[in-house]
Amino acid sequence: MADPIVVAEGLHKSFGDTHALRGLDLSVPRGTVCGVLGPNGAGKTTAVRILATLSDPDAGHARIAGHDVVREADEVRRRIGLAGQYAAVDEKLTGRGNLRMFGRLYHLPRREARRRADELLERFGLLDAADRRVVGYSGGMRRRLDLVASLILRPEVLFLDEPTTGLDPRGRGEIWDMVRELVADGTTVLLTTQYLEEADRLADDIAVIDGGKVVATGTPDELKAAIGDRLDVVLADPGALRPAAVVLNALAGTDPAMTGADRLSVALPAGGLRLADIVRELDRAGVAAADVSLRRPTLDEVFLRLTDREETAR
Repeated sequence: MADPIVVAEGLHKSFGDTHALRGLDLSVPRGTVCGVLGPNGAGKTTAVRILATLSDPDAGHARIAGHDVVREADEVRRRIGLAGQYAAVDEKLTGRGNLRMFGRLYHLPRREARRRADELLERFGLLDAADRRVVGYSGGMRRRLDLVASLILRPEVLFLDEPTTGLDPRGRGEIWDMVRELVADGTTVLLTTQYLEEADRLADDIAVIDGGKVVATGTPDELKAAIGDRLDVVLADPGALRPAAVVLNALAGTDPAMTGADRLSVALPAGGLRLADIVRELDRAGVAAADVSLRRPTLDEVFLRLTDREETAR
């Protein structure tokens, strides 16, 4: 595995009586996408703000490309880009004008700022709209321009804090394509998202945050395998839901979720059970099943299990 370019160790951060981070640890290998998942208030944005030098931790340390985010903040800022869930571009300027302005804010010489703006507009498909004012851009185009603005300095690490919030599927797909292209060029991306499908498609590794700390890490497949397979049962008689639930609880050690008028679903312990054994136990209880199937859990179900949320998919 590549050496980590983002490292956080024991980060703590409080706001008054609210503990946003409680000893958060994180390691992101160079040239990968790390998806950071967590319920609202889990500490995702606070962690990103600390890593991006926008806030200091109360305790703990973090490094970007070997540079401490507090003691060497200027060195860190030269190596990172940040795009949030709300576009930071100026609506009164054109797309080209925005990028040139960002270049100057980053202290690029005027000629270099113009050249870099034109290069990025062409690379990411915004050239046709470059001389239109941003107020006339679609939501997806604004978000793409905002992401492009974060690339002015060719960052080694790009922080994307819920970058596709509010976008339609096409807009999300355009952002996903941009992320894939950047990673192919060697950029490391740390992505917080509320879309589980987004993390499943983009992330090499996932860190699940809950209560201000990382509660699980791994690839999407590793996290799915760790919580065991999912058992779905369709009953021949919806009136048999109660006895079927009793059987499934005994087999799985947890209450099944009702996913339809005649359907139950439950997570099986790692190692699982054979379908033949499950059907036999249902038969013994007088429960006729129209269908019994095992499947790998979705990332939504992994998230709900790891954060102890109600066993109901979003």
